[in-house]
Amino acid sequence: MSSRENPPPPIPFSTTLHVRDHCLCFQAQRAARELARTFDLAFQPLGLTNGQFSLMMALNRPQPPALGQLAGELRVDRTTLTAAVKVLERRRLVAGSRDPENRRVQRLSLTPEGYALLQLALPIWERTLARIAGPALQDQSATGEALRSLADRAAAARA
Repeated sequence: MSSRENPPPPIPFSTTLHVRDHCLCFQAQRAARELARTFDLAFQPLGLTNGQFSLMMALNRPQPPALGQLAGELRVDRTTLTAAVKVLERRRLVAGSRDPENRRVQRLSLTPEGYALLQLALPIWERTLARIAGPALQDQSATGEALRSLADRAAAARA
């Protein structure tokens, strides 16, 4: 007997609506896509994407991070991060260097041009965030912490 002869019973549409309205993954993906589009548009005059801005902000620190460390912090695989870094290196916004104590480790840092572009991008980010968050901006820290906690719990659930 094939599945065409005895198809499984249909899932009620009410279940579809329930999943749509309660699925954290769906809601997070939807919000992430909308936020990414909004920030991409805002950064467009600078020739930056929101992902590039985020990567550059992650490099704005006292000591250059190792590529692997940064990949872990951003929760992306090394291959994806390497591809993103190469784009910024070609624009001379980011530079890679070998760790003097372990030549196998690549460290990443912003160049002077990268810092200059980040200085221009930061007010755009602030204005865009204020437009999106509006009065809820005061709850931004709690929202961010809740999202970080969800990400940590999802990662732990895979282990």
